[in-house]
Amino acid sequence: MSAGGRGAPLGAGPPVRLGKTRLRGTQRSTRATGRYPDGRTGAIAAIDALARAGDDAGMGTRRVVGCMTGTSIDALDAALVSIEGAGLGLRAQFMRGQTRPLGDLGTRLRRLAAQDPMPAGQIAGLARDFALLHIEVVRELLGSESADLIAVHGQTVFHAPPLSWQLFSPAPLAHALQAPVVCDLRAADLAAGGQGAPITPLADFVLFRDEAETRAVVNLGGFCNYTLLPAGRPLGGSGDLETWAGAVRGGDISACNQLLDALARALFAAPFDEDGRHARAGRMQSGPRYELLTLLRAQSQAGRALGTGDELSAWIAQHRDACSGDDLARTACEAVATVIVESIAAVAQHSGVGPVRRYLLAGGGARNPVLREALAARAATASGGPGARPRATPSSGAAGAPVVVTDAFGVPANYREAAAMAVLGALCQDGVPITLPQVTGVPAPAPVAGVWVYPERGAVIDCDRQPGQAHSGERHAPHR
Repeated sequence: MSAGGRGAPLGAGPPVRLGKTRLRGTQRSTRATGRYPDGRTGAIAAIDALARAGDDAGMGTRRVVGCMTGTSIDALDAALVSIEGAGLGLRAQFMRGQTRPLGDLGTRLRRLAAQDPMPAGQIAGLARDFALLHIEVVRELLGSESADLIAVHGQTVFHAPPLSWQLFSPAPLAHALQAPVVCDLRAADLAAGGQGAPITPLADFVLFRDEAETRAVVNLGGFCNYTLLPAGRPLGGSGDLETWAGAVRGGDISACNQLLDALARALFAAPFDEDGRHARAGRMQSGPRYELLTLLRAQSQAGRALGTGDELSAWIAQHRDACSGDDLARTACEAVATVIVESIAAVAQHSGVGPVRRYLLAGGGARNPVLREALAARAATASGGPGARPRATPSSGAAGAPVVVTDAFGVPANYREAAAMAVLGALCQDGVPITLPQVTGVPAPAPVAGVWVYPERGAVIDCDRQPGQAHSGERHAPHR
């Protein structure tokens, strides 16, 4: 994330007034205006108004599928989520998930993400094969049932704002499943001046917020990113959704599974260190750890949205002959955990929300017990700063704050991002901006995101504009 993206002031930008936005499933519209805690008007207030309007309109239940492939480029995850209500006040329940390894398709996608030269025809074929895989996985997920909406992230093969590419071809999926598909969820934020990442904090707010405690949702994916969810009634406000969502923070931290998986491929001829077995057998090496901490802290402090392709392979190559693979695996887990907890603790302190009371882990790395234990040990000394010695067991964090996986809150860790895509898709369908100015740096109000394909008309709809405004030659398909 760029320097302007990570630390953008809350409510930055001139006063704005939101136009009319029609909610799905109702002919009612609402002209929503509101204010940030500093008195400025902005999009978050409009989201709160949309939530109230959705409740008033008696929104029914939507069955939304979210699809995600992360920067690890190892598997496609799909989640079926039940959505009740509309806007920021909607209620989401994870129903079930389906996963398929990418196999050879992952190898091809990884080549493209590594910027290897590839003819246009091969890229087109790759996009189509990727869409066909989505069709298979979503069909397995749904069985004989249907979906009201499918939200697809696509595969990030390049990200250097303002340029970003989430590879996906939505039309085959919309045609095969006979359901509207929304994708390209980052483009609107990038076009409006944001960093386009991270986009999950608002979904985490819907899924995991709590009135009583400040929580950090930590995604241990290819790159680690986090969402900081303050307890209710932040900033001395009234505790309404507008003020609460306006205090959410989030960002990218550093390489996580990209580093750990690259190490496993290079040293163990395996796609990943299953159950952290190699790391468990190893011992932390202080010299390599110090060098890796320097590299990871530089990523964390760079203040930029992190892309793909950098797996810190030079660090692996430098130490693989002098250290055992097991030792490097253990050292990498310890270093990654240290930088993650340090970064989140610093943001919590700077934003004034107080210490994190619970860490919720998600992503593939949450299944690595060595990484989990290292995170818990570092969380136990988060207030002590870098170098503090652990004072707690691996099951507890600072001030007794537990470190748990999101499974404990109804969302399996492996499906947290797919479930988040489903929530973001529903918000897009409601005309709600899904990115937060204080997170991505986009000037307020954030734009409504998403490119849509509707199977009944074959119309592609770009929502990177004000609701109701169509481009020349474009047709709007109504909300279903």
